[in-house]
Amino acid sequence: MSLSNFERMIQLAEDVFNVRTDSSQLNVDEKVIDRLLKIHPNTMSEIDDGNGPVIWILLIPTTTELMNQFLENTITEKKLYELTPLNNTYTSLYLCSALVLEEFRGKGMAKKLTIQAIENIKKDHPIESLFVWPFSKEGEWLAEKISAITQLPLRKK
Repeated sequence: MSLSNFERMIQLAEDVFNVRTDSSQLNVDEKVIDRLLKIHPNTMSEIDDGNGPVIWILLIPTTTELMNQFLENTITEKKLYELTPLNNTYTSLYLCSALVLEEFRGKGMAKKLTIQAIENIKKDHPIESLFVWPFSKEGEWLAEKISAITQLPLRKK
């Protein structure tokens, strides 16, 4: 029996990020999702092809101070999330993850979805920069493309 799109996305997340063995990373569960949506409703985006999710995008708006601490390795990804204050003005945006099922890659769908989410976040916050912790060449390439299109400077961990 084949796996559902949802099960495949969960497996992809585990394969790429291995959060079960790295406590410094953000492990997205229902409690985390609730808080992310309080930070901004566009922190999480997905494309569903009618058979479940095929793309998941996770962005975390935060402060420039917290971005710098994360990039300097003085706080972890998990701490970045925990320390990002609610009901605040955010100036930096963490391109946390983009998960795309293999048969949907290379079509520009993740790029389009991410840019749409960034534009919606920018309506509410003066985002001045992007940052990323790339786990793959494709993720790094996507972050660079998004930076070029949005004209927001990109910093990498």
